Amino acid sequence: MKLMRVGEAGREKPALLDSDGKIRDLSGHVADIGGEAISPAGLARIAAIDPKSLPELAPGRIGACVAGTGKFICIGLNFSDHAAETGATVPPEPVIFMKATSAIVGPNDTVLIPRGSEKTDWEVELGVVIGKTAKYVSEADALDYVAGYCVSHDVSERAFQTERAGQWTKGKSCDTFGPIGPWLVTKDEIADPQNLGMWLKVNGQTMQNGSSRTMVYGVAHIVSYLSQFMSLHPGDVISTGTPPGVGMGMKPPRYLKDGDVVELGIESLGSQKQSFVADR
Repeated sequence: MKLMRVGEAGREKPALLDSDGKIRDLSGHVADIGGEAISPAGLARIAAIDPKSLPELAPGRIGACVAGTGKFICIGLNFSDHAAETGATVPPEPVIFMKATSAIVGPNDTVLIPRGSEKTDWEVELGVVIGKTAKYVSEADALDYVAGYCVSHDVSERAFQTERAGQWTKGKSCDTFGPIGPWLVTKDEIADPQNLGMWLKVNGQTMQNGSSRTMVYGVAHIVSYLSQFMSLHPGDVISTGTPPGVGMGMKPPRYLKDGDVVELGIESLGSQKQSFVADR
């Protein structure tokens, strides 16, 4: 299934995209796309509904594909070819950092370049949405705790991230720096999360053209690994790293400016399009 949230910010309706590309209203069955609704039992109940029995929604703003996210966890330097372009060594364990949940926006919402920004950068990433509480889970069982996948844009301000004292979080958490969606694609539709094409364009020019095949640590390993340190809850999002082609890795580096348009997508998971605007 392709689950989504449609409507103005803060008033989104839960919906699904049917096989004809029509948006169907789920609000008579679930309160939102999150929490119990994306548990295995909740998804089974939604799957049992005949989409044609649901009211059709007019196309409109698409919100973030999951509601009630408690944790937005990111994995750094998780693509071998991206690590190489930045001159970094592949880490012996996953590098974990957090992105503030206040950064989450819809897939086509405007992204604000923060005041004082010098180096706002792009990163297309595979997002993993947790469907049931995971604690101390094995790698063999880890995918049982995944509700589905989405496109995640890990927008980053590199000067804030790496040139100011402290950790990466402040370069990752600016308002609007976390577009997710358009859909939460349930895991039954994705045969292999480690074999998905990924791409990103800036002003129509392809910058990233990679695949989840080059992830150092795969989805199952990441979910298991994180669950050893913290419980993962329904609606939590894990952004799993980016392939090569980020602005920081170019020679000379290239960063986003007011008026730039970024398009990005992942095979089977849909695409996003954002205008970048200076936050005045």
